[in-house]
Amino acid sequence: MRFVPGSAGWLAALCASRSLGASWFVAYSAVLPLTQAAWGLSGKEAGMIQAAFHLGYLVSLFIVGFIADHFGAKRAYILTGVAAWTTPFLFVLFADGFWSALWLHALTGLCAGGSYTPALALINDNVATVRRGRAMGYLIAASSAGYAVCLGVAGVALRFTDWRGALGVLAVMPVLSWLLGIQLLRDTPNRVHPRPAGEPALAALSAVFGNRKGMLSIAAYSFHNWELLGLWAWMPAFLTAALMLHGVDSAAAAATALGLSALTFAANIAGSIVGGQMADRWGRTQTILTWSCISLALSFAIGWLIALPVALLVTVACLYNFAGIADSSTHSTLLAESIPPYHLGVAYSVRSAIGFGAGVVSPVVFGWALDLFPGTSFGWGVAWTTLGLGAMLGPLATWKLHRLRN
Repeated sequence: MRFVPGSAGWLAALCASRSLGASWFVAYSAVLPLTQAAWGLSGKEAGMIQAAFHLGYLVSLFIVGFIADHFGAKRAYILTGVAAWTTPFLFVLFADGFWSALWLHALTGLCAGGSYTPALALINDNVATVRRGRAMGYLIAASSAGYAVCLGVAGVALRFTDWRGALGVLAVMPVLSWLLGIQLLRDTPNRVHPRPAGEPALAALSAVFGNRKGMLSIAAYSFHNWELLGLWAWMPAFLTAALMLHGVDSAAAAATALGLSALTFAANIAGSIVGGQMADRWGRTQTILTWSCISLALSFAIGWLIALPVALLVTVACLYNFAGIADSSTHSTLLAESIPPYHLGVAYSVRSAIGFGAGVVSPVVFGWALDLFPGTSFGWGVAWTTLGLGAMLGPLATWKLHRLRN
């Protein structure tokens, strides 16, 4: 099957490949309550394992941005996919406690960035400007779909096997992503945007840091990531705790919470699409301001609502995921429109290092807050509040960028 670059079919295939590749992002979160019990982990240690993935991932994105600028997004997408599908199997086979899981999950993150930054660059190269916000929204929605499918598949698998078997099933998804990527990009040109004559590769870093609009976009994205990555890391465990508070035993609560978490990630799909549509129709910064303020309010509220009836709590969680992701694709579009194309890969690298650096820290801070009040509903309230506190400056950075653009 042949795909015309930039066409609806091409974009759908790229989104499908990204969806499968992104599935491993929440694989550990899917089994976190089980591995935490099996390995005797504290909340802080459990958060550190997820943070190790984010740390590896931000390094990966930083490196891949330079690779995409130098060798082209198509080559970067395909070549880095090999490492992305091999390393999850190492985690499945050899993770057996805090330290092994920490280093192996960091390795999977280090090899996972190739399906994100190059995919953004491929859309920027091949999709018309008037459709680009929607296209970015579809790509982010595809990531959310991958998270939802991952949690749903894990929930089903855990009814028949243990956490290691469930992760083994999930590790197959990045393999399928890579195979689909090879097929869909066969007829896509590999574009390398030439830098200004005589400019060394590392000079792009100073150019990006000197671009005020670009750095405000990166700052807003970083505060957004603090909130979003903490949310994704801890939502399954939070819903597990809520079910146990209502009398469900731990094993059944963990499996049921995965299905409910998958439902909240399905809300991410709708949020990404709606956010992308809004960005094309009503403006980039206006869209970010709207949704970042809504998600910020929910960060401060949801932890204190753990005793709500489960159906109502899941509804709030769906709205939280919807709002939390709705501005994500717009951040990517906004940065692409603030930076020259020959510096875009490096700009995404800088954004990833800073933004995912925030995502490395927030799950650990969340877990540390839980450890301060072990086994209490109050602890969950404090933990979710840390996400809101870390995200508060995001709307301010966006407002400053809005004033510069208008």
